[in-house]
Amino acid sequence: MRRTAVRLLLAVLVTLATCLGGAPAQAAVPDSPAVTYTNPITEKRADPHIFKHTDGYYYFTATVPEYDRIVLRRATTIQGLKSAPETTIWTKHTSGVMGAHIWAPEIHFIDGKWYVYFAAGATNDVWAIRMYVLEGTGANPLTATWTEKGQIRTQWESFSLDATTFVVGGVRYLAWAQRDPSVNNNTDIYLARMANPWTITGTPVMLSRPTHSWETVGFKVNDLLSQASWSKSPTPVFASSAATGQYGPGHNSFTVSEDGKSDILVYHDRGYKDISGDPLNDPNRRTRVQKVYWNADGTPNFGIPVAGGVTPQRFSSYNVPDRFVRHYDYRARIEANVTKLADSQFRVVPGLAGSGTVSLESANFPGYYLRHKNFEVWLEKNDGSARFASDATFHRRAGLADPAGVSYESYNYPGRYVRHWEYLLNVQAVSTATDRADATFYAQ
Repeated sequence: MRRTAVRLLLAVLVTLATCLGGAPAQAAVPDSPAVTYTNPITEKRADPHIFKHTDGYYYFTATVPEYDRIVLRRATTIQGLKSAPETTIWTKHTSGVMGAHIWAPEIHFIDGKWYVYFAAGATNDVWAIRMYVLEGTGANPLTATWTEKGQIRTQWESFSLDATTFVVGGVRYLAWAQRDPSVNNNTDIYLARMANPWTITGTPVMLSRPTHSWETVGFKVNDLLSQASWSKSPTPVFASSAATGQYGPGHNSFTVSEDGKSDILVYHDRGYKDISGDPLNDPNRRTRVQKVYWNADGTPNFGIPVAGGVTPQRFSSYNVPDRFVRHYDYRARIEANVTKLADSQFRVVPGLAGSGTVSLESANFPGYYLRHKNFEVWLEKNDGSARFASDATFHRRAGLADPAGVSYESYNYPGRYVRHWEYLLNVQAVSTATDRADATFYAQ
């Protein structure tokens, strides 16, 4: 009886708004619409760095398992990097410095020239790891003329690596990891201004020292996680996920989507937990990407390393724009401030019941799908039955309240759509403007 009364009141309000020339409340089309990729981007490429240039190309470099050269690829899309031909632009020295352990290259375009930052050891001491710079002249770095600018000199002559550079307020900085000879650890994180792309100036500042338990597993090491955030979380912001089968995510960089509207995390990981023997001899770190989301307080939310295959999306409500579809205790609902990001991420996959349809698979519970049961929407594990397949399959339609959005019509109950009611998701028939608004979502 209460729901009937509420529905009648809503209908009256919608009718009154229409008569007064108004319309039901609605959200603007999201500034950052959904983007999806298929992981991995490439096998056997670690420490990946992807740079989107103004010429319309993405440039990709990474550590190769042989640790003996620097390679580049380019493509007009991130996904296109997977099949793009690879060019070797530099090989290690046959003797002396820069003769071993060629690690973690990054490519940047600075003041009209290309620069590659990388770490290298020496033939007579492979662990004398230092930071070096190459300079490239030419529009296309794959065919540019490359020269060695030499070692980046810091406050000590000690183990140093993983240099990255960025500009804030018109000032260029270098961030890197280095061992303080007076401290018993592997590396701290340092930051300094740059006089030019291969020279720091002034006194470097230590930003972070490995102190938490998760930073001192095996070795006391700090990795640069984000160029935009220098405060340290007490727990990792991105960690292995047994649920998705992704282990050892690390050494990340960032780029932007093809439309420039989404931030993209680029990282490596492995498809198994345990490594036999020396980790340096394991070639199976692979390059992966996924969208970065942002919490209400402005901090990034990386979620979990998602399963292989198509990357997931989020779905915001058309008429309650701060709320996203999520599962909670396996019940599907819309909710604001979902900091456990993966609860609100779903992979749009081919429908379990038929061609031309889709199913929505949970990001953090692979094999679990949104399905209706007694016309309520739940997250449940696929039991392989025809009934489950039908209940978990939908026709993807243009948004009923806004064609820029999306609506999901039940496969086995045509005319019924996924919609929110008192913030819970149900499969119901739609007839009013409010119904259509409740059944419309934006993919993000």
